Amino acid sequence: MPTTMTEHVVKTDRHTTFYLAAGPEDGPLLIFVHGWPELSISWRHQLPAFAALGFRCVAPDMRGYGRSSVPGRHEDYAQAEIVTDMIALLDALGRDQAVWIGHDWGSPVVWNIASHHPERTRAVASLCIPYGVLDNGLEALIALVDRSVYPEEEFPAGQWEYMRFYEENFAQATAGFESNPYNSAKVIFRRGDPDGRGKPSRTAFVRKHGGWFGPDNTAPDIPRDENVVSEADLSIYAASLQRNGFFGADSFYMNHEANGDYARTAKNGGVLSMPVLFIAARYDYTCECIDSDLAKPQIALCENLTTRTIDSGHWMAQEKPVELNAALSHWLATEVPDIWPIP
Repeated sequence: MPTTMTEHVVKTDRHTTFYLAAGPEDGPLLIFVHGWPELSISWRHQLPAFAALGFRCVAPDMRGYGRSSVPGRHEDYAQAEIVTDMIALLDALGRDQAVWIGHDWGSPVVWNIASHHPERTRAVASLCIPYGVLDNGLEALIALVDRSVYPEEEFPAGQWEYMRFYEENFAQATAGFESNPYNSAKVIFRRGDPDGRGKPSRTAFVRKHGGWFGPDNTAPDIPRDENVVSEADLSIYAASLQRNGFFGADSFYMNHEANGDYARTAKNGGVLSMPVLFIAARYDYTCECIDSDLAKPQIALCENLTTRTIDSGHWMAQEKPVELNAALSHWLATEVPDIWPIP
């Protein structure tokens, strides 16, 4: 099967989407949706692997990122707008349905596609972010904070304090990342640490410290984590973030109320009937789903739910690609067998 990744662009009157693709053009369609502050290349370990199995694999740069459009208003990054981008991409691909796979801010995107456009969704999978929380807005996340780890008087928003910081100090937060995108990317893309379990995530201290990087508001120069990114990959991330800035990426955090309103317009009361896969990262202490109740709301919202856990940090697709690819493959073969490619 062809596994070479190719570059493509879809242009409409409202938006331009760049995407990577691999695999036979008539193969069953998998669309991989990245989060903050990533790119289509975040799925570089998944696209060729699933293309080799016979799937058509597509990974877009989301709006605000890479070679896709970078609108200039916060409200342009609300979930309703981004879902519209993805449905337009599906239309441009000439397909009725896809299996949607999301991570980080790509997760509420695929959850919203599944809940608002179930007829365009053969199945849906998410890494790290369960259904029924971030897609419902910040208050839904705060309501499920583990107060044994995050006492309310010290961490009112729990591990989501950093999201409050975006709302209160957007310019400062963005300036800190933009001060040195290369160093920022090195700080962000780190493997999971088993020793952090049961301790507050660093995201909980962002407001208390006056920003992601403290008073200096500049990312420190620390060694690259080779377990997550190569030097070549890191350079691609840094160049894109240098070119586009962090306004678009950070604006995803500025639409919680609008996103919650949008979630309440989902079909079937938000209940998903198609096959659903949620993969938790054991060492992701912001999206902590092992000891807290963060993943519980989805149980009542998914009629055909499969759950898995991978011993990984937040950047699962890049840190543990073999384990992730195995979990996705097993789920597709057992829960969505009718789309499995036949040689």
